[in-house]
Amino acid sequence: MTRSIYRISGADRLSFLQGLITNDIAKLDQGLVYAAILTPQGKYLADFFLVPEKEAVLLDVDASIAEGVAQRLNMYKLRADVAIEETGLSVKRGTSNMPEGAFADPRHDAMGWRSYGESSGDDSTDFDAIRVAHCIPETGVELTPDTYILEAGFERLNGVDFRKGCYVGQEVTARMKHKTELRKGLARVGVSGKAPVGTEIAANGKAAGTLFTQSGAHGIAYLRFDRATESMIAGGATVSYPVSTAE
Repeated sequence: MTRSIYRISGADRLSFLQGLITNDIAKLDQGLVYAAILTPQGKYLADFFLVPEKEAVLLDVDASIAEGVAQRLNMYKLRADVAIEETGLSVKRGTSNMPEGAFADPRHDAMGWRSYGESSGDDSTDFDAIRVAHCIPETGVELTPDTYILEAGFERLNGVDFRKGCYVGQEVTARMKHKTELRKGLARVGVSGKAPVGTEIAANGKAAGTLFTQSGAHGIAYLRFDRATESMIAGGATVSYPVSTAE
């Protein structure tokens, strides 16, 4: 886990962010806010955590996309009273007793806590196992520029608010929300054998999705639900869907 931390300050910081992100910036009063920035077509650009700080907001983002996120924020700020600067802070996360000053991960209780300061890294928690168990996507793995956030589970992960008003990509996201059923999306699958992240899944000779993170006998996959079956192939692995709730 390599993260970059930016500080967003200035009198307009909250209204500026509110017009861009998928979640409601007012939730900072409750702790961390998990959110994304989308394209005007409603596709994923970046996901991150916003961290409450006195007179500022910290932005906790995967280092692989941090520079692009900072450039996009600077592009949007125009004449707003907003300053964006990289900090020297680090992220530490764990599932043991929450240290003073840490914040609960808003995506799922099982993801534990995150703290910001000089310390970095994880405790002994196997976070990939937790992500697979609860189908929680990761930046650059399950979350890529082709992603629609509702197919990635952002509503379940507290990453989108449908009452907050407009933001970039909001119209497409709202239309998807009001569909009767998503035809594609991330799901927890059974996996027997191994296959590299990004391996195509086939069912009855047809493309049925892509296999991503794996842990033990399970994995996270992006599926076409109309083609998903109890016996699919991904490289050298057999993939099954749906997975029994008892597994």
